[in-house]
Amino acid sequence: QLQAYGGGLVQSGGSLRLSCAASGRTRSGRTFSTFHMGWFRQSPGKERESVATITWSGSSTDYAGSVKGRSTIFRDNANNTAYLQMNTLKPEDTAVYYCAAGRSYGLGPDLYDYWGQGTLVTVSS
Repeated sequence: QLQAYGGGLVQSGGSLRLSCAASGRTRSGRTFSTFHMGWFRQSPGKERESVATITWSGSSTDYAGSVKGRSTIFRDNANNTAYLQMNTLKPEDTAVYYCAAGRSYGLGPDLYDYWGQGTLVTVSS
């Protein structure tokens, strides 16, 4: 089970850190630390888009162009948590943010098998 939290209302130019807490195991016995993790977002009327991804070990990361240079994805496998640090937020970053776990690494949402409930980020101008 994945639970994203940490969203809220922030002014343009501000920062937020989103967290994704994982619990339990899959039916095959896999735990959080064996999955690649991704962050995605969806704004009203728009399709879900990729934000960032990180390998199971944390050794590699990738970002969507819209957030590259402003966001950092990282993880703490000992505490079963993935994070998304977002800086210099813009009104267009307003969206519901989701975390997901997958067996394949990459930015595409279809690579991810398990999804958490989202957390709303609102950036005011």
